[in-house]
Amino acid sequence: MYKTDYDLLNRQAESLIKDVPYLISNLANISALIYETLEDINWAGFYLAEGDKLYLGPFQGKTACVEIPFGRGVCGTAATENKTQLVADVHKFPGHIACDSASQSEIVVPVNHGGRVIGVLDIDSPVLGRFSGEDEAGLEELVHILERELNKS
Repeated sequence: MYKTDYDLLNRQAESLIKDVPYLISNLANISALIYETLEDINWAGFYLAEGDKLYLGPFQGKTACVEIPFGRGVCGTAATENKTQLVADVHKFPGHIACDSASQSEIVVPVNHGGRVIGVLDIDSPVLGRFSGEDEAGLEELVHILERELNKS
């Protein structure tokens, strides 16, 4: 079981993006913070919604899929359902898109602004069952911090 201090992580994230009006800069810093903080992850970043697809945004890790249709894979499902997807074994997820064959588990949290999904936070791990309910709650709070900052602009 992994123990992440999400109170500290989220305070750091809030400090990094507070009063910064540039979405891409904020997403880049949050990606880096997550990548540096969480253990046993191999990718952390964002996909941004445009039309009925998600497009690769700021991230840390290996090269990744550039576009993902809504409803496909873990990211597309999270965007379509506007609901966090916590997947213990990505190979058992219907329609999983393998951008990195080393990824075994994944968590994806939708990001909302103006009443619609504008993207997703995606984190992959090479470890089966890496993510827990604690990770889900902590990362959802991180996304809420981002959403509150977006609503200021």
